[in-house]
Amino acid sequence: MAWFVLIVSGVLESGWAIALKKSEGFTRLGPSVTFGVLAMVSFGGLAWAMKTLPAGPSYAVWTGIGAALTATLGILLFNEAVSAVKLVSIGLIIAGVTGLALTGGGH
Repeated sequence: MAWFVLIVSGVLESGWAIALKKSEGFTRLGPSVTFGVLAMVSFGGLAWAMKTLPAGPSYAVWTGIGAALTATLGILLFNEAVSAVKLVSIGLIIAGVTGLALTGGGH
């Protein structure tokens, strides 16, 4: 259950990062509020998961999911530049997250 909560929290991390971008420096109310709510829920999920999972793999998986998903959404939603190096880098993040999840204990 802790891994599931951690993965959902990582996805929410990407949500708050996208909301932060959309907030335009906290000048837009809706995205700013969305950022705050998603950040609180995401950090809460991370904190809850870390009660039973090791700190290092938990934090790495949480940030890795958020980083890989945010980079992917940046390409899809904001037309950010895409290159082979960027795609391989995202793939390496996913591979690292998977490896940490498989060896992180707490199963």
